[in-house]
Order: sequence, then C-alpha cells, then structure tokens
Amino acid sequence: MKTIDYYNKHAEEFTASTFEVDMEGLYQPFLVFLPESAKILDIGCGTGRDTLAFKNKGYHVDAIDYSEELVKKATELTGIQVHHASFYDLADSDKYDGVWACASLLHCERDKLLDVLHRIHRALRCTGICYMSFKYGTTDRVKDGRAFTDLDEEQAQVLLDQLDGVAVIKQWITVDKRPDRDEQWLNVLWKKHV
Repeated sequence: MKTIDYYNKHAEEFTASTFEVDMEGLYQPFLVFLPESAKILDIGCGTGRDTLAFKNKGYHVDAIDYSEELVKKATELTGIQVHHASFYDLADSDKYDGVWACASLLHCERDKLLDVLHRIHRALRCTGICYMSFKYGTTDRVKDGRAFTDLDEEQAQVLLDQLDGVAVIKQWITVDKRPDRDEQWLNVLWKKHV
C-alpha cells in the first residue's frame, strides 16, 4: 500500500485524530515573522485544520494535498478550494510570504527532499518564512502502510546549507500533542534572504 492510499482510505479516522489538536504553540513562532494579511501556502494541508486557523486569523491561504479524500474534506471545512497536488510538482515563484509544511514533508522521499526544498525556496518571496516538521530521528521507515523520512537537527541543517540564501531561525523538539502518542517532532523555521 502506498502512503497516499492510507490517507484516502483513512481520511475520516485521520481527521478525527488530528483536527482538534491545539497547534497555537507552533503557529506563533511562524506567524510572528509574517506581515499582516500575508499570503501563506499550506503544503500537505491534510484535513485543512491549519489552513482554517490561518484563514480565521486574516491571512490569505492557498492549500494543497495529494490525497483526493483529504482535499474534499479540507475544501469543505475551510471554504477554500484546496488543490489536489504534490509537493514534488510545486512550481510557484516569488508568491508566498510563508510556507507551512507541518507533518507533510516527512512523506517526501529522502533523495527528493532537497529538490522539494528548492521548490519551496523558489515559491517564497524574499524574506519569506518556511515552517516544516518531521518525526525526530535519522531513518527511513514504513509504519502502518505509510513511508516516513525522519530528520534530526544535523540532517536538517545539511539540507538547508545546500540552498542559497537561507537562514535557520529556530530548530526545536516537541512531543506529539495527541493523547495516545509520545513521539518527538523536529520543528524547523527558516527564512529566505538574498
């Protein structure tokens, strides 16, 4: 089973387990760097939870996801037309003040991660901000039919060092906020500059 099949098949269950998670502590370090009414791209938006939160805070939000079932759910929830698209195909240039990649790039194949980060870098306006999160670790693994690329601080830094004009603002570790989980997450906030 492919990762995408998991999300199409388990969309209801995934929504139920993630939608109510309090994300405010992750939003604030990201939003503090954005201008008022900034334009944000939510990559791999899943249920649309974060898209809706940003919309309700007055930001202009575009959202994409590769699961057709989650695209339907997120569009319905947010009132925004979420696009069925892969981060592998991101082709925007100089369009966003912020890119939010919360628990989405962890499904990117490790050997394609640098290309996807180049695409995000290109999509950001000058001084744009990217937030991304990965399950904390150093391995590639499959769990419950989903492929994961785990990252630690050193691996994240090595990747970002290969992009021109990037400054890491903050890297920090959090524990999964869902009640039945105790996994650690690597959170990375980086900024594009000329």
